[in-house]
Amino acid sequence: MKAVILLAGLGTRLRPHTYSKPKPLVQVAGKPVLGHILDGLADLDLEETIFIVGYLGDQIQKYVSDHYPRMRAKYVEQNEMKGQAHAIRLAQEFIDQPVLIIFGDTIWETDFTRLKQVRHDGLIYVKEVSDPRRFGVALTKNGLVQKFVEKPSTPISNLAVVGVYYFRAWQKLMNAIDTLIARNIQTKGEYFLADAMQLMIEEGAELEVETIPVWEDCGTREAILKTNRYLLAKQGSHASEIAGSVVLPPVHISPSASIRNSIIGPNVSISESASVENSIVRDCIISECAHIENAMLESSLVGKDAHVRGAFERLNVGDSSEVDSAASANGE
Repeated sequence: MKAVILLAGLGTRLRPHTYSKPKPLVQVAGKPVLGHILDGLADLDLEETIFIVGYLGDQIQKYVSDHYPRMRAKYVEQNEMKGQAHAIRLAQEFIDQPVLIIFGDTIWETDFTRLKQVRHDGLIYVKEVSDPRRFGVALTKNGLVQKFVEKPSTPISNLAVVGVYYFRAWQKLMNAIDTLIARNIQTKGEYFLADAMQLMIEEGAELEVETIPVWEDCGTREAILKTNRYLLAKQGSHASEIAGSVVLPPVHISPSASIRNSIIGPNVSISESASVENSIVRDCIISECAHIENAMLESSLVGKDAHVRGAFERLNVGDSSEVDSAASANGE
């Protein structure tokens, strides 16, 4: 089996952070989103993992080579944002056996031993949601998908398709994608995987469904903070006692981070070489090499190399930025 991970999106909902790094490398609970995804695949015997990259894709390649050096990886660049099915087609020459396709902007948990039990053409992972209008959904009967609809205005099912797909009959998938593009079947200007899978079903393919227990979005500031809270609660605290400061779990504090005279937590992730001084920080993600001083932060993302000084704020600070409330308060 091979895996294809779609990572080429621009991540506009997470700006300013995604101006300087791809969305899958945004930190959450001590590591990038992509790191959590790859760790979730660790038990699978994958012959090859194909990364579909786009803007700043070189950062993806460096991260994988640095942190997963034994992974058999291949990289395919998607220069035009024409959708998920278009991205998969770019990797067509490398897809020559059953394939697991994963979207790179969510974190999930499941038992992949279920894949060994698949007897039909594939398996689609789904999650029950309260508002299916935001997602692609699957209408099912007797454990098989009857119809896919992308972001239905009128809800027909509460089973959201979570972005994890297994295609035992990979040839049928690739044929459906070829047909989709040849017929120019687009949704909102893009070639959607859901539309290709619908063509598969219309041609007689049978796709099983499996409800996934955990599915956490990482596409917006609010969503990634929620995911950070979930993962920290699951992992427990990764921080030793810090002299002169108070740590309120759950938190993740990198061993290379510097904490002085501060209150950290709950629900805080502090990355490598970041520093926090004379501050109160809760429900935040502080990226690598960021510096927080004399601040009170809540529900905030602070990017790599950013500097924050000042008063109580709720911030979304991109990489290499500087926020200095103290200076403005002093009339500087």
